[in-house]
Amino acid sequence: MILPKQKLRRGSAIIGYWILAILLAGTLAIVIRSFVLVPASVAGQSMAPNLKSADQLLLRTSGPIKRFDIVVFKRSDHVTYVKRVIGLPGETVAYRNDRLYVNGRYVTEPFLNQVKRKTGILTSDFELKALMGEYQIPANEYFVLGDNRQISKDSRLFGTIHRDTILGRAVAVYYPLHDIQRLK
Repeated sequence: MILPKQKLRRGSAIIGYWILAILLAGTLAIVIRSFVLVPASVAGQSMAPNLKSADQLLLRTSGPIKRFDIVVFKRSDHVTYVKRVIGLPGETVAYRNDRLYVNGRYVTEPFLNQVKRKTGILTSDFELKALMGEYQIPANEYFVLGDNRQISKDSRLFGTIHRDTILGRAVAVYYPLHDIQRLK
């Protein structure tokens, strides 16, 4: 037979465990949200069809930035952008006949295959020197383009972006549910 004092102690212990579990889960969620995975939204059509306006992204805030990563960054005008990294620090970038050349070598852009079949020429010819007055992308800078090249406001217009302006690289679309995907 359980005495009333034992019932009270057992009930208090259970409540204490639940409070501790909730506090630990909340702390873990705050740490993950602040330092590991950060949410962001896509606004506009500059990344279509690969990302749509109102897609919700998870960003990884640490780790190296690689070619073709999708990054979210904030420019000095306080506008947040979502774009794809095309050129890395120290590289030269050019487009000729709708083909990407990095350091003089042709590089395929498989994420554009679907769009190119429908629209034909997607990216107008340019050389980095003509756009920025420099042959190479400066240290700690990245050359970014939107996937919807015909309407995207990107490095062709505002130049390279500094590493410090990058809020994170997109690793997944988590909403809307029919668009859930892991980004490579």
